[in-house]
Amino acid sequence: MFDLTGKVAIVTGGAGGLGHGIAVGLARNGADIVLASRNLARLQPVAEEVKALGRKALSVVTDVTDDASVAAMVEEVTRTFPHIDILVNVAGVNARVSAEEFDPKEWEKVIHVNVFGTFVCCQAVGRVMIKQKYGKIINVSSVRGRNAPGVGGSAYATSKGGVDSLTRTLAVEWAKYNINVNAIAPALVMNDMTREFLSQPETYKRMTGEIPLNRLAEPDDIIGPTILLASKESDFMTGQIIYIDGGLAAR
Repeated sequence: MFDLTGKVAIVTGGAGGLGHGIAVGLARNGADIVLASRNLARLQPVAEEVKALGRKALSVVTDVTDDASVAAMVEEVTRTFPHIDILVNVAGVNARVSAEEFDPKEWEKVIHVNVFGTFVCCQAVGRVMIKQKYGKIINVSSVRGRNAPGVGGSAYATSKGGVDSLTRTLAVEWAKYNINVNAIAPALVMNDMTREFLSQPETYKRMTGEIPLNRLAEPDDIIGPTILLASKESDFMTGQIIYIDGGLAAR
């Protein structure tokens, strides 16, 4: 079960802590990996880990908010591999500012990267999957798309709610092409993007206190559910938002 041998997976945001872990986890289960990020140098160590597992790795400089850049990435992938089986949209940003103080341009940037960027990648890869009559798309959402944070989440939570809605809509629209579209929705994950925010003891205590399992997610917690959604074992799952949140969404 959960064998991905012979599959080709694109992971956007592959240089970040979450993207890194997902890419290596997919490779461990047999997939060849395409790593997409704006920073090629940061992708190289991840690519080397993938290759050390005996899998192929392709690194492509990609700006998910630029549809031409995404289209060029997909074109390069199709020149290198005969098919694209899996897309994991990890690339995203956050900004924690109270709603009354949020610069509208910065607010818009979060929406642009997290929602527009996810859509552009889904669209470009989806066109390939439609021709194949097969594909697995996994969007990275957040429990905050459902449970609002107490402060500072007006852009991020809104963007992840948008990702959830996009996931369900594409799942219904593309079901006729045998494309499964699902999302994973973690609680706060300890990684490069969140480490500074969580360095304050009071903040760490407050964030873990909201979670019934009384800890934050680690990147490894996200890998198993992602592999499930990437594999044939989830062929009858589509339009689902899978909460990996230590019980937070159950409150």
